[in-house]
Amino acid sequence: MRFLYDKLEVRGAGALSDAELLTLLVGDAATAQRLLEVFGGSLERIAAAERPRLRMIGGLGLRRAQLLHLAAEFGRRASQTDAGAAVIIDTSDDAARWMRPQLERLAYEECWAIYLTSSNRVIERQRISQGGVEGTVVDHRLVVKRALELLATKLILVHNHPSGAAEPSEQDRRLTRRIAEAAALFDIRLLDHLVIAREGDFSFRRAGLL
Repeated sequence: MRFLYDKLEVRGAGALSDAELLTLLVGDAATAQRLLEVFGGSLERIAAAERPRLRMIGGLGLRRAQLLHLAAEFGRRASQTDAGAAVIIDTSDDAARWMRPQLERLAYEECWAIYLTSSNRVIERQRISQGGVEGTVVDHRLVVKRALELLATKLILVHNHPSGAAEPSEQDRRLTRRIAEAAALFDIRLLDHLVIAREGDFSFRRAGLL
């Protein structure tokens, strides 16, 4: 358990696997594994389960069933609050300000995609890759696939540089070209690729690279 709390402290809750997240919530790995087995590995099904059914899981008990129920309710309310406040991104600066709190203090790279409507309303923002200190691998096909699923007509890529310098690498440039070309095949426009760093940010759009 100690190493999971260390991972949580260093990398944040987003870095935890489903099993690790459940282990911290319920207090032991065996019970977490039983939950995943009973509900087909689906956190969504666990979150939707009623307390009496949760209590039937061997080893869980009343208090931990209540804790899971509260965590699920917290997530639902937070999601409803976020969904009720439409986010509009008109400029690259808007996107950078919105994403900076999420990325600037991380000690490793993350890449996010922001999917938008034709009127620049955010449909979804999704972490599409998480890597190490020096880089992260992004599958451009999955980025475009999600845009098609959401019926998005525009998207923005955002990732961070833990080194502190926002200057894009050659890998960043190649990724930008690949996603722009793949998205264009489906009439989806890559508006920008932003690099967030402590020393500032870099916009491929502002630099004339898109």
